[in-house]
Amino acid sequence: MKKVAVYAGSFDPPTLGHLWMMQQGAALFDELVVVSAVNPDKKGFFSLARRRAALDSLLIDLPDNVRICELSQGFLAEYALSIGATHLLRGIRNAADFDYEKTICRVNAQMVPQLQTVFLTPPAELENVSSSLIRGFVGQPGWQNWVRSFVPPSVFRLIEEQETSL
Repeated sequence: MKKVAVYAGSFDPPTLGHLWMMQQGAALFDELVVVSAVNPDKKGFFSLARRRAALDSLLIDLPDNVRICELSQGFLAEYALSIGATHLLRGIRNAADFDYEKTICRVNAQMVPQLQTVFLTPPAELENVSSSLIRGFVGQPGWQNWVRSFVPPSVFRLIEEQETSL
């Protein structure tokens, strides 16, 4: 049986931690579907189109078994089932992530019992990197020095372009 995983997030913007998760997922599964999802609880930094462009730019660094999709409404578990996924891939950086992800895992298991959730923990140097952290830095004096170290170069260029166009 082909193992297909869905790795979802808002990816607003994608970070080196996200890229690490994608690389690991590509190695673990026959197919990895990266789903850019809308989180209504988060204020958008990148437009959906710019998020897609940022994710597409990462495909160069990923194997051919990775593809990008978008989900603007509906439940992730049901979407995963509809595309034939067998697993959900989630990252856990700290205890707060674990508590949140454990709850989501339980709800998803009730909704679609045949989906397995797999948790990965990033290396120590990536555990504090988040899209929220990046968004908080952008626009502050000297932001480029810090943000450059947390995102892939192609994503940094997109952030820079956005900032200079404002």
